[in-house]
Amino acid sequence: MGNAYGFIEITGVVAAMDALDIMCKTAGVTLATWERKLGGRLVTLVVEGDVEAVRQSVEAATANALKKPVSTGILPNPHPEIIRMVELSASRFKGKAEPSSTPKQLGEDPPDFVPKETTQEESS
Repeated sequence: MGNAYGFIEITGVVAAMDALDIMCKTAGVTLATWERKLGGRLVTLVVEGDVEAVRQSVEAATANALKKPVSTGILPNPHPEIIRMVELSASRFKGKAEPSSTPKQLGEDPPDFVPKETTQEESS
């Protein structure tokens, strides 16, 4: 791990991938983890590297991404609890099996979809 994290929160998966591409090409940073919220409408990217590389990558993505980020942040020398949170997030997306190559039928759930539990009242 580097000694800094850079965060960009942006709307849309396509805009997030564009921002990540900019960040990784601008400076020596790597993707630490990412999170999708609201069905992918809000995406948080976390990159890691040395402090200056993280700063340059966040600034470049902020200035040049398809959309203006909702928020950004840089954490030099992150606290161990922040590192633990990023590692937990990374384990969720890195630990999953690769999606199957078989095409899904219309209406089938994606492999990472987990329906919420229905209560007795809802099923009545």
